[in-house]
Amino acid sequence: MFGKHEPLIAELWRSMFLDLDDWTAKVRSWHPNPKRVLEVGCGEGYSTSRLAKAFPKAEIVAIDIMPQVGRLYDGPEGRVNFRMQTAEALAAAEPGSFDLVIMCDVIHHIPEDVRSSVLGAVKALLAPDGRFAVKDWARSVSPIHLLCFSSDRFLTGDQVNFLKPTEAKGLLAGVFGNDSVRDSGWVKPWRNNYAFLIQP
Repeated sequence: MFGKHEPLIAELWRSMFLDLDDWTAKVRSWHPNPKRVLEVGCGEGYSTSRLAKAFPKAEIVAIDIMPQVGRLYDGPEGRVNFRMQTAEALAAAEPGSFDLVIMCDVIHHIPEDVRSSVLGAVKALLAPDGRFAVKDWARSVSPIHLLCFSSDRFLTGDQVNFLKPTEAKGLLAGVFGNDSVRDSGWVKPWRNNYAFLIQP
């Protein structure tokens, strides 16, 4: 609908909820020099563009189940291998292959009955001593959450289900182990943006 202005408008809309530069900096602080990076649920490639610039020497794979995977990526050419693929399928083909796996604002889109399966695939994809950086949005009673919920629900059409940080931490610990949560924090501009570093 917005033609050539779509990337700018989409970026401005997304920035109301999440500072992708702040998120990328947090990921880099958790793993400065990964050799092989996987982004699960990369969508149209906005955060992937930042990752390609943040990790110039890393091999980067980005997957999503949507047909237009990586469509709006504007990072360095040839730096990312975009694939329309599930985490489970990739884990079956390339287990233990990534020393950094990233998932940003994906969990609330995953149906509850398959969340453990997807996260289990992430665990299988991690190399020995691999790290998983995950960020999601906490539900709250606030105007910004109502706007976020409406955006996700009606623009994507997904039946979104947001978790509070304590609920997400419990879900992650159930898959990766009770001692796997090594760090946590939040990402600008809202404290609804919670993040965890997981290392089984």
